[in-house]
Amino acid sequence: MAHDILIVDDEEDIRALISGILEDEGYTTRQAGSSQGALSEVAARRPSLVVLDIWMDESDHDGIETLKLIKREHSEVPVVMISGHGNIETALEASRIGAYDFIEKPFNTDRLLMVVERAIDDARLRRENRELTLRAGGDTELVGKSSVLNNLRQSAERVARTGSRILIHGPAGSGKEVVARLIHQKSARAEAPFVVLNCANISPDTMEESLFGAVATSDREARTGVLELAHGGTLLLDEVADMPLETQGKIVRVLQDQTFERVGGSVPVNVDVRVIATTARDLEQRIAEQKFRQDLYYRLNVVPLEVPSLQQRREDIPMLAEMFLDRYADATGLPKRKLSPEAMATLHAYDWPGNVRQLRNVIERLMIMAPDDDDKVDLISGKMLPSELFSDVPTSLSFDKTSEIMALPLREAREMFEKEYLQTQIDRFGGNISKTASFVGMERSALHRKLKSLGVNGQ
Repeated sequence: MAHDILIVDDEEDIRALISGILEDEGYTTRQAGSSQGALSEVAARRPSLVVLDIWMDESDHDGIETLKLIKREHSEVPVVMISGHGNIETALEASRIGAYDFIEKPFNTDRLLMVVERAIDDARLRRENRELTLRAGGDTELVGKSSVLNNLRQSAERVARTGSRILIHGPAGSGKEVVARLIHQKSARAEAPFVVLNCANISPDTMEESLFGAVATSDREARTGVLELAHGGTLLLDEVADMPLETQGKIVRVLQDQTFERVGGSVPVNVDVRVIATTARDLEQRIAEQKFRQDLYYRLNVVPLEVPSLQQRREDIPMLAEMFLDRYADATGLPKRKLSPEAMATLHAYDWPGNVRQLRNVIERLMIMAPDDDDKVDLISGKMLPSELFSDVPTSLSFDKTSEIMALPLREAREMFEKEYLQTQIDRFGGNISKTASFVGMERSALHRKLKSLGVNGQ
């Protein structure tokens, strides 16, 4: 979406000239001929950038005072000052208050366009850096080759090209935000903001300020809400089931009209925002419990997407583990390591109740705690894995000298071990006999016969 630029100058021909130059370059513009008009336009919707004249006749405030007022309410909005009567002191004062740059009249068109482009790029970089600082991990890649993940990837890329609202459902830690970021990246809004509001982490008392923003009062600073920050882009309502009921009703109206008022304000703010919501809960059950509004559910659930658990896509575990190992090594400067076959097999067999997030945390712990005084410092062995990963291993595969298997004759002990071993491998590969046979080193037909003789359930 084109960037929205507000041009403030008391001379109509100057406003028209600047507007024409910018619109020829693909920007959208609004105009104001006074400080009052400028502040009203900013209040109506936060612009991408303001071009502001310093000297304005018949205005309540000059450009410097207007700059102060804009920066007080919207410190992140870049402002470029223009003047035909400028001096070094005025330019320094504007810079001190927060102006991005100062252009003298008559201005050169190329310089104007260069400054505008740089100011918008600088604001975008600041926004992205702030988001990365606040939220670790901005992945937009769905890593894996499993059929369920391929289906999800194709669906996400298909729906990204539309403007439809999307409800992403999946267990905690499965990668719902990654799917939302992928949709944004593949959409026509990719160059506009992607803003996240985690409904589970915000107090109900401050939820509406976070969404809609707030006007300044004697005991409250001005605040720009996420709806306004996401103008032209995408807003992710993360774990939307935790949004307070009262706020849900107001969000319904915003989705319908794309208009809202800031907390404590009365000026309608018009925005163009695509809303994506995620949840790990059963929203229909929440509706039955009267904890979620049915009308909001229908407005959000235009296109439903389901993110599989890691247990449903076990074959992606090796790719994910290797990716996390490489990323953590690059981020920290630690030596790159690899997982031994037995370590990878253990990761593959574990059920991962915390999904991809738990796998990432385990890999990070391994990278930090793995000893560096071993001869094979680049290899993470099975004995280095945390103990909780062995909770799903059959007892016969983790026996010690006092276990039941030690009291059995060799033939029975071997049969018991084979049965548990093969059942574990079958489960590990999601019932895929061909992949199991390849891993255990048997012909597919021979494995079928062995499974039948042992009474192991294959698929």
